[in-house]
Amino acid sequence: MRRVTQGPGALPEDLTEAITRAGYYPALVCDVVESAVAGDEVRSHLVHQETTFDHDTVRRHVTVLIITPGRLVIAHADDHAESDDRPMATATTETVPLGAVRGVMLTHVVAQPETFTPGTHSRDLTLTLGWGAVSRLDLLPAQCGDPDCTSDHGFEGTIASDDISLRVSAAADGEAAVDRALEFARILSASIGGRAPL
Repeated sequence: MRRVTQGPGALPEDLTEAITRAGYYPALVCDVVESAVAGDEVRSHLVHQETTFDHDTVRRHVTVLIITPGRLVIAHADDHAESDDRPMATATTETVPLGAVRGVMLTHVVAQPETFTPGTHSRDLTLTLGWGAVSRLDLLPAQCGDPDCTSDHGFEGTIASDDISLRVSAAADGEAAVDRALEFARILSASIGGRAPL
């Protein structure tokens, strides 16, 4: 695996190392991330690599989340198949003002919760961030309290905003990855909560 070298205005060394360790075209990912960060201070970052299986195709993805003093920078790169089967990748970046981030949600999945000890790791952690770019509408037929009612009561539903969701598993990604995800979520939560991160 080729190591990415740093130049003027380059990313912090620990971020470059995390992208290189993820192993998904690190030169490409570092380049698009550096362009999106645009020389801003990197306060925290999270690099998450994931491999998925689509029928008989293996697809690799890497997501990089970065907190700067005023922005959340998101970079996502994944495999992109062309008809002639040449390897291709698609890399997309998005920049969101921290003031626009609406929520940081952490879902902890813990085995044997009756023996849980504070400070121990979750088995799985899902980090969900929302800033209103994508909304999901879940509709169900509306119900009434009369079991014999046959009237049409229309629909009821909920709107959820979950622009990005990352699952980190202690078994697959390691306990250090869970720690990094928790720390990133803590810093982002503090940043959007109107106080400086600790």
